[in-house]
Amino acid sequence: MTATDPAGRDLLQADALYDLGRYAQAAEAAARHLARHPDDASALVLLARCRHRLGDETQALDLTERALRAEPDSVAGWLMRTHVLLGTGQYEQAEECARRAVALAPHHWATHYTLGTVLDRSVRRERKRAAYEAARTAVSLAPEESDAHFLVGLTAHRLGNHEVAERAYETALRLDPESSEAHNNLSLLHLRRRWWRPGSWTRAAEGFVQSAALDLNDRQARYNLETMAWGTVAGSRWVALAGFVAASMASAHLRSGAEGRSALLGVLLAAAVMVGGWGGWFLWLARRVPPRLRRPLLLVSRGCTPVLAMAVAVALMALHSALSLLLWRVPGFGALAFPLFWGAVITYWASRARLQRRAPPELTAATPRSCAKNRCPHRTSAA
Repeated sequence: MTATDPAGRDLLQADALYDLGRYAQAAEAAARHLARHPDDASALVLLARCRHRLGDETQALDLTERALRAEPDSVAGWLMRTHVLLGTGQYEQAEECARRAVALAPHHWATHYTLGTVLDRSVRRERKRAAYEAARTAVSLAPEESDAHFLVGLTAHRLGNHEVAERAYETALRLDPESSEAHNNLSLLHLRRRWWRPGSWTRAAEGFVQSAALDLNDRQARYNLETMAWGTVAGSRWVALAGFVAASMASAHLRSGAEGRSALLGVLLAAAVMVGGWGGWFLWLARRVPPRLRRPLLLVSRGCTPVLAMAVAVALMALHSALSLLLWRVPGFGALAFPLFWGAVITYWASRARLQRRAPPELTAATPRSCAKNRCPHRTSAA
């Protein structure tokens, strides 16, 4: 079978179309090839990949079974079957297939990578340790493969070995700068260090923005940005509260009949607390969020109800604080302080709960993300 043979051309065309992401057309070309060569295991695996990408897991599984009947020692067939079983949640069968692939090609990095991916799905720590060891074996066999380094980072991250995870993610990004998963997970490591390592918050935000830009369907990176935006706005409530208390005390002092220097001093002190507090907060925020990150964070915030609700609650407290120094004579204006304060408290907890409900399924802001593409590098030669 050669490239000049119509069937050979169909298979080459199917492979090229698959690489372009045109899975339906690739499936048609592979089916034409199989009409002439029904027992071609490589074509059956390619068609299984196409059906899997198109969401037809049942047919993909049937095709891998046909491929393995035609060629029982097909490493690509066992890897593809593992991939499909993993996608359907059949973890035990997936592990069996992955171990069969390792036995057939122990020096092939993709078999160890696939086994590590399967073991990583387990909740048992000893199996996660085994996943980490499988990932390290994959890296030793193919140090130029970014996916292998990413899996080392992911498994080390889950085991709590953050230094190893950080180095592995950085290596994966050097090999593949467009890995949205590596950007996301490295940013999670930066984010957890934000309290004691200067600049970590900014690096985390940059990574999440990059991850979201590389994968427009990446809900995890967007959710992480929403969480960071909400945390920033929620943190400003302490500045608003300080001004709120200072303004309330000053306006109460004025309503009690204070005059002259005593009244002026109270107003100036309250104004100093508010101006100093908000001035310092905005200066800190400007240093923390460089200009290149402001637009993405604003766009994310604009579409996130919990962030907007928290911002409104804080803004109302700050506005009341400023106006209370001017409208202290207006009857009932000071009484608004009590509902505004408790409104901000309630908004904090309600918006926090609402934000948590916005998390992508089975994920939280602190969860390292697996490879969204569920890569199965079965096309690499096992030789």
